[in-house]
Amino acid sequence: MTRTIRIASGQGFWGDWLEAPVRQVEGGPIDYLMMDYLAEVTMSIMQKQKERDPKSGYARDVVPLLQHILTKVVERNIRVTTNAGGVNPDACAQAIAETGRALGLGGKLRIGTVTGDDILGRLDDLIARGVELRDMDSGRPLADIRDTVLSANVYLGAWPVVDALKQGAHVVITGRVTDTGLTLGPMAHEFGWKADDWSLMAAGTIAGHIIECGAQCSGGNYLAGWPDVPALEEIGYPIVEARPDGTFSISKHPGTGGAITVASVAEQLLYEMGDPRNYITPDCVADFTTIRLEQEGADRVRVFGIAGRPATDSLKVSVAYRHGWKAVGTLVYSWPDAYAKAREADRVLRARLDRLGLRFDEVLTEFVGVNATHGPLAGEPSPDIAEVQLRVGVRSPKKARVERFTRELAPLILNGPPSVTGFAGGRPKVEEIVAYWPALVPKKEIAPVVKVVTA
Repeated sequence: MTRTIRIASGQGFWGDWLEAPVRQVEGGPIDYLMMDYLAEVTMSIMQKQKERDPKSGYARDVVPLLQHILTKVVERNIRVTTNAGGVNPDACAQAIAETGRALGLGGKLRIGTVTGDDILGRLDDLIARGVELRDMDSGRPLADIRDTVLSANVYLGAWPVVDALKQGAHVVITGRVTDTGLTLGPMAHEFGWKADDWSLMAAGTIAGHIIECGAQCSGGNYLAGWPDVPALEEIGYPIVEARPDGTFSISKHPGTGGAITVASVAEQLLYEMGDPRNYITPDCVADFTTIRLEQEGADRVRVFGIAGRPATDSLKVSVAYRHGWKAVGTLVYSWPDAYAKAREADRVLRARLDRLGLRFDEVLTEFVGVNATHGPLAGEPSPDIAEVQLRVGVRSPKKARVERFTRELAPLILNGPPSVTGFAGGRPKVEEIVAYWPALVPKKEIAPVVKVVTA
């Protein structure tokens, strides 16, 4: 088999550019549209939404977005893979089915769902049977925080996506499938790859890693060459042109802005990188040190030489849990002596909190415009600096303490240092802290469920 398939990235996170998927479908030929919505904190947000409304818990952006392209998806046999299902893939699929019927696609649109990643309801049973779900950083067992857990989702791999595609799904809606699995799945399906061909699994994984963040590999957030990136307002999202031998090229539609270069692709490869020899996914262990990049032409990079090793016997679990309360407030001080005023305001605020007997797990002060980005490496600012934003945040397990803090910042406008200006933002908002607990679970404990229906 020599056929090349084109897998287009349409979303790199929940909140990405809504025009991107439409441009990918309308801008030229593609076989697949991959849309990645999920991050660790996203799952907990969706779980809280589902608690309030059983029909919620997914990336609602996906429904009006697909409304613009579903007809073309069916007519051109473009397949869509997305983890927009969040913690409620079935509700997401139902909403998309209703949209399809409204577009006259009843009986024509096949929608697949991948579930089985949500183990929130199984935690007590797993713990009772000795699956401790220890924090990968601290080693603590999940039982220590069990009562505060909001969500628990296993990272599934590409093979449930393959199953849904084999059953003829035009749109595959998943829960917490890995970002890379949304691209590897189409490649494994189209080329008939075997699950234990580790270098091919690694190649598809790396293809998925390169395009999972959307335009971050095609000129967006591009540190090495951003001043020379043309037409960012018309940026083209990346496309994987994949081949059966595991080699592939990264390109974009002609006439779009942005830039695809060896440097832009290499920057994305470094994204969220730990040990480059051991990039562990449910499907394989990819060795990033074997990757070779070659500029094939304008806005086209060839990727080849990739090696992989056998997958592990565990899956990663992303657990989100309640971890207290926080509030962040800001005040802007203007020249002259802007930095000195902001520092004095911080001193006064802390002294008043101490006098009130308010103790916090942490009080964090940043001087935006001076050291919020680079910390102590920033050095001392010029005395002529025009403006400084004082940003103070606190966190505590006691909500009442954080609420009391929110009443102490605004008075500084009149009873603290002079020259507060700009948008103060009002009284800070108290927000619940959702913390992240990474753990491992044996693969034998997890059984993905794939369902494909005609809308």
